Amino acid sequence: MRIDLHTHSNRSDGTDSPAELVRNARDVARLDVVALTDHDAMTGWDEALAAGEELGITVVPGVEISTTFHGESVHLLGYAFDPHHPALVDELQRVLDGRDQRLPRILEKLAEHDIHVTAEDVAAHSGDAAASGRPHVADAMVAKGYIKDRDEAFDGWLNTRGRAYVERYSAPLVDAVRLVKDAGGKAVVAHPWSRGSDRVLTADAFELLVDAGLDGIEADHNDHDEQARAGLRAIAADLDLVVTGSSDYHGTGKSEAFRLGANLTDPEQYHRLLG
Repeated sequence: MRIDLHTHSNRSDGTDSPAELVRNARDVARLDVVALTDHDAMTGWDEALAAGEELGITVVPGVEISTTFHGESVHLLGYAFDPHHPALVDELQRVLDGRDQRLPRILEKLAEHDIHVTAEDVAAHSGDAAASGRPHVADAMVAKGYIKDRDEAFDGWLNTRGRAYVERYSAPLVDAVRLVKDAGGKAVVAHPWSRGSDRVLTADAFELLVDAGLDGIEADHNDHDEQARAGLRAIAADLDLVVTGSSDYHGTGKSEAFRLGANLTDPEQYHRLLG
């Protein structure tokens, strides 16, 4: 049984439609289970679930929530929750609004460096996404010939130390865990020891998150080396947390290393998490 619990469609910053993603999960990666976890959005759920039913592959509806913890960005995966839960819906909309609201300032900063990208340029790449984010800005920069790919855009311009970076609202991590649980879902910290979050996600921090209702840790991810994976598995064992693995697939929005099925979740761990 092949299980990938973290993927993105073009409803956030992936390049496959939800249906294309599910078809690729079955036909290319030979997955039995795939979770759709777009950033802060559930707009791809219906299409993905319908495709899964048609194609005979289990689709787990989910979301990747942008959160902060002690000043660091942390992503939280939520699975199989009530998509109409008022408090969670309101918080996700607040995060999405933050993406849209910072876009003009990002474009202003780029223009200060003679990189001229308009909101219309970005919208041409965000398409059906719930909000326009930094990856769509990167795609517009590529299309206009300023850079070669998304990685170059983030490394030099759009990451937290980039020349065009702008802060936006993210949900407090502990609150986000509680919201997912209140909505009847399962909460798993995504790639917890990557992108600086290892500075704050200590064993003590995970104990705090368990008290809030955390269910698991995504240990097997391309951003984690073997030492990080072993360390996260040890914490999960101490706290009786589920351990997941996933690709963090974005279609052509990320390198081949993040292909569907690049990392997998053990079936026993999957059944612990989602029954």
